[in-house]
Amino acid sequence: MAWTNEQLLLLRCGLLVAALSMSGMALAQSVVNVKDQQIAGPTDPAQFPSWLKAMKEWRTQKLAAIGYDPKNYDRVEFAWTRTSFIQPQMMVEDRFFYDVASGRNTVSKYLEDAKKRYGGIDSILIWPTYPNIGVDDRNTDDMIRSLPGGIPGVRQMVKDFQKAGVRVLFPIHPWDVGTRDPVKPWGAVLPETMKEIGADGLNGDTMYAVTPDYLENADAIGHPLVLEPEIGLQGKIEELGWNLMSWGYWNTDDSIPMVSTNKWLEPRHMVHICDRWATNKTNIIQDAFFNGVGIETWENVWGIWNGLTDRDCEAIRRVSAIEHQFSGFLSSADWEPHTPTLQKGVYASKWPGQNGGTLWTMINRGDVDLSGAQISVPYQPGLHFDDLWHGSEIQPEISGNHALLSFPIESRGYGAVLATRGNAPKMLGLSSKPLKDFSQANVILKQTLTPIPATVPVAETPEGMVKIPGANFDFEVNGIEIEGEDMVGLDVQYPWESEPRRAHKHIIDIKSFYIDKYPVTNAQFKQFLAASRYKPKDSQNFLKDWKGGTFAAGWATKPVTWVSLEDARAYAKWAGKRLPHEWEWQYAATGPEKRIYPWGNDWDPAKVPAVLKTGTLCSPAPVEDSSGASPFGVMDLVGNVWQYTDEFSDDHTRAAILKGGSRYQPQGSAWYFPQAYRLDQHGKYLLMAPSKDRSGMVGFRCVKDSS
Repeated sequence: MAWTNEQLLLLRCGLLVAALSMSGMALAQSVVNVKDQQIAGPTDPAQFPSWLKAMKEWRTQKLAAIGYDPKNYDRVEFAWTRTSFIQPQMMVEDRFFYDVASGRNTVSKYLEDAKKRYGGIDSILIWPTYPNIGVDDRNTDDMIRSLPGGIPGVRQMVKDFQKAGVRVLFPIHPWDVGTRDPVKPWGAVLPETMKEIGADGLNGDTMYAVTPDYLENADAIGHPLVLEPEIGLQGKIEELGWNLMSWGYWNTDDSIPMVSTNKWLEPRHMVHICDRWATNKTNIIQDAFFNGVGIETWENVWGIWNGLTDRDCEAIRRVSAIEHQFSGFLSSADWEPHTPTLQKGVYASKWPGQNGGTLWTMINRGDVDLSGAQISVPYQPGLHFDDLWHGSEIQPEISGNHALLSFPIESRGYGAVLATRGNAPKMLGLSSKPLKDFSQANVILKQTLTPIPATVPVAETPEGMVKIPGANFDFEVNGIEIEGEDMVGLDVQYPWESEPRRAHKHIIDIKSFYIDKYPVTNAQFKQFLAASRYKPKDSQNFLKDWKGGTFAAGWATKPVTWVSLEDARAYAKWAGKRLPHEWEWQYAATGPEKRIYPWGNDWDPAKVPAVLKTGTLCSPAPVEDSSGASPFGVMDLVGNVWQYTDEFSDDHTRAAILKGGSRYQPQGSAWYFPQAYRLDQHGKYLLMAPSKDRSGMVGFRCVKDSS
C-alpha cells in the first residue's frame, strides 16, 4: 500500500500514529471481504491495523466454526508440500518426457529443460488422460496403465522423478463415469494404483475439494497421499484439513494484490497459482511471491504450447530461489500481508521467523522503476538488513525504533529484505540483469507435417480400391478441440499456413489416386502378419481384442483396431500403399459437391452403425454394413471407427489427424474426446507411444498413387 509524501515525512520522525490520532483519523473497523479463494486487502494505509485485526479475528472464528484439525499438516511425510513451490502439469505426450524412437522415458531431459529455463521444479502433475480419454472405454486408471511399460514402467518413471527430488501426482477425474466401470469407487481405486506406482499425491481435476475417502483409503493401505483440488477449496473451507495443496485460479488483475484464503487460514497450505491460457505470467508470479505460495508452470496445454516467456522464466527462477532458501519464513503463523510500504504501487508481506529474524517479500505493481526509501520496519540494535534480490547489505536510516530501508525495485518487479541478528546468507547473482531486459514475447511453435512417401504408381484400379480423379479441391476443415477457442497455436499448421489454428481453408491440387473402399479389416491385417511376420517393438495393447493370435469368430470383416500409427504404416508399406493425407481422405468422402456427410448434407443415422453409449467398449461393425457411400462409392467413412491420416509435430507434441468419428460415445461428461462425423471436421489425437496410442476405436484405410 502507498503512503503520501506527508505521511512518509511523519514516519521518518516516528510520528505517524500520533498524527493520525491528533487529526481524528479513526482506524475504522475493517470488514473481511472474501472473494472465493482470495481476500481483498486494505485500500488505504490507515486501514491496515484494523484490517489486520479483523483478518485475525475472522480466521479464529472460521477455524473454530469448522472444528479445524491441523494434524495432517503436522505429519512428517507431508512436510514436502511446504517447499513445493514450482509444479508443472505435464502432458505425457510431451516429447521432452518421452522419446518414441528409443521407446524410453526421458525424465532427465524434461527436468534439465525446466532447470535451464526457469530453475527447476519441486513436484509434477503427470497427465495421461484428457483430451484423448473417451476415444474408447479406457478409464482414468486404464490410461495410466496404458503408459509405456505398464505398471512397472510407470513405477520406474515415478522413481526417476523422485530420485531428482521431484514429487509426483496423478489426476482424479470425478466426471469419468461413462467409460469402463472401475467396479470400486475412485476413492479406493486410485489410492491403490498410486501405491503400485509409488506416486506421492492426487490432483482433483474439476474438484473444489478432494473428498476425505481418498486420504482415508490411502492411509489404510499404508501409502499416504497428498491431495490437491483444482478449484482450490473455493467454498469448501471445512475441507482444508486434508487438502494440503490446492490450485489457485485467482483474480490477478487487481492493482492491489489479493490474499490467499487458504494460506491465511493455514499458513502451511501450499497453493499453485494457475492461469494456463495467459501469455504473460507476471501477475501470477507477483501474487505468488506476495503470498509466499507456488506457481503452476503449465506450458503444454492439451498439446498446445503456451510457453513461458524469457522474462517470466527468469522471474520464476529468482522468486523460486528466494522462496526455497527462506521457506521456513513463508509458513509463519504471524504472516502480515499488506504490511505498509512507502511508495505507490509497492506491496509487501511480512514474515516473522525464529530468533528475531524477519523476511519481507515485495512486489511493484507499477510500470515505473522505483528507488529510494521503500519500507520502514521495526528496529532493535544488532539487526542487519539484507537486500536479497540484489545480494547486498542495506544501510538503514535509523529513527528511534524504526529503520528506513532504501533499495531499487524495477517496474513490475520484486524485492526481498531479510532482517537478522547475524550475517545472513545473501542471494547473489539474481539481478545482475534487470528483468526488463528479458523478452516478454510469446513464441508460437511451428508445426511440421510428417511426409508420406509416394507409392509406386499404377494405371489400373487395384482390387478393393476406388479411383478418385484429380481435382482442385477447396479443402476446408475445423478442429474439434473442446478448449482453446480460436487462439493462435490451437489445432495444427498445414504447410501453407504460418501458424497452427483451428480453422483451415485452402485450394489443393489433388492428383488422381486410389483409396480402399473399406477400412482395413481384421482378416486383411492377419494376412499382413502372416506374410511379413511383423512384430512391433512396443507390443503393449497391440491387437488387444484378439486372442491367441487371431480375431474372434465373426470379426473377419470388422475394421482392425488396437493398432498404432506405426502399425498402420507398416501394413500400408507391406501392401504397397500408404496412409492418405487428410485432404485426400476428405475429398474421397465429400466429393466435388463438398457434402457434409458422405451421402449428402443431412445426417441419417440409418446409414451408419448404431451408436453405442454403454461404458464397455463395443466392437466395430462389419465394414459391409455401411450404406452411406460417398459420391465416388467409398464406404464406411463415418460413424464406425476413427481413421488415421496425417501426423503433425512441433518441438513438444505429436498428433495424428483422425477422421470420421466412431460409434462409441461415452456418456455423462463433456470432457470426453469429441466426435467429428462431419467431413469438414477432424479430431486431433495426441500421440505418445504405441502402447498408449492404440485404441479400440481407431483404425485406418490406405491409398495408392495413380500413374
